[in-house]
Amino acid sequence: MAIERTLSIIKPDGLEKGVIGKIISRFEESGLKPVAIRLQQLSTRDAEGFYAVHKARPFFKDLVGFMASGPVVLMVLEGENAIAKNRELMGATDPAKAAPGTIRKDFATSIDQNTVHGSDSLDNAKTEIAYFFRDTEVQPYTYRK
Repeated sequence: MAIERTLSIIKPDGLEKGVIGKIISRFEESGLKPVAIRLQQLSTRDAEGFYAVHKARPFFKDLVGFMASGPVVLMVLEGENAIAKNRELMGATDPAKAAPGTIRKDFATSIDQNTVHGSDSLDNAKTEIAYFFRDTEVQPYTYRK
């Protein structure tokens, strides 16, 4: 299996609910290791740039406002098939449709405030990681057997 990296964001609602540790524990317990992590308040400009792909969508303004409404936890997760594993742990974007035991089912309140973000492909992961982290900020995890 391939070792991959993916961007994960715990959104403002996750911080408000005090579930940072619970979410990170789920990643670690499933074999995803944080190799970079930072608490940051996104500016409107940061959020607009990050979500620029959605600029023409009707939810863009609300998404940007939400992401800039409070601090977020930015992480690079590394592990076997990290992108697919992270997306499975997060669950469906709409928490009402998310599988039981997923992060969004357990912690999110709506499709607009769905607690976490995760990259959806290798190419997007590389782009998203580079948006928030310099190469020198990402430390390779030493795997032990």
